[in-house]
Amino acid sequence: MRALIGISCCNKAFGTFATPNHAASDSYVRCTLGPIGGVPILLPACGEALAPEILPRLDGLVLTGSRSNVHPDYYEGPAHATGTPEDPARDATTLPLIRAAIAAGLPVLAICRGFQELNVALGGSLDQRIQDLPGRIDHSTPSDQRLPRLRTGKAHPVRVAPDGMLARIWDEAGLRWKPEAVPVNSLHNQGVKQLAPRLVAEAWAPDGTIEAVRIPDARGFVLGVQWHPEYDWQTDPLSRAVFEAFGAAAAAWSAGERPGEAAPRLVAAA
Repeated sequence: MRALIGISCCNKAFGTFATPNHAASDSYVRCTLGPIGGVPILLPACGEALAPEILPRLDGLVLTGSRSNVHPDYYEGPAHATGTPEDPARDATTLPLIRAAIAAGLPVLAICRGFQELNVALGGSLDQRIQDLPGRIDHSTPSDQRLPRLRTGKAHPVRVAPDGMLARIWDEAGLRWKPEAVPVNSLHNQGVKQLAPRLVAEAWAPDGTIEAVRIPDARGFVLGVQWHPEYDWQTDPLSRAVFEAFGAAAAAWSAGERPGEAAPRLVAAA
């Protein structure tokens, strides 16, 4: 049996009548079927009641990217600028999911918005438009969506801690990489302001923006990246290795291996 991988959805309006839909990009489905080696399970943005019901049935959790921003009420930030996309239904779903999954030891991979949610769920805060801050670069999606290789093109390098989780993943995969210059794509406005107490940064953009985090005392696999490896895993071995490492952790969970406890199945945190 392949591992069941929960994929967080957004609440989006589609069609003539702007009907609310629960949606996740096909790229997350494809990488789940591909290098993760699991079965994708789309998780609707339906609020905190989802966590205790769904987590016992999952073997891993992927927190997806999105154009919407985490609502500032969750980290006592200022109100968003007019027109900033928000998704309160997703916030109400993912933040409890993250805390429960980490408490249980379930493998978690957080990408872009999911990376920001991971920080907020554990008590951190966010800058809303890092491109407006002094000395920072523009990490956001270019306004011209027709640009070639918009999602797969490398935007800037990141410096990666040589003794962190990413380093271990890439070293164990036998890959050659330069800790001071790992090229990544970049499609975000928000960024980590105050890092959550349990998180440790292990990758940084040239302007100091935190680009990857881990939880040193986590009972299971927990990794967050600010960039989008789901867009280029077919061509970038570093991106592929991240998914394969997460997939291995989810497969172990599916096989009954529970880091830090002998219980046969997950019990969701309150």
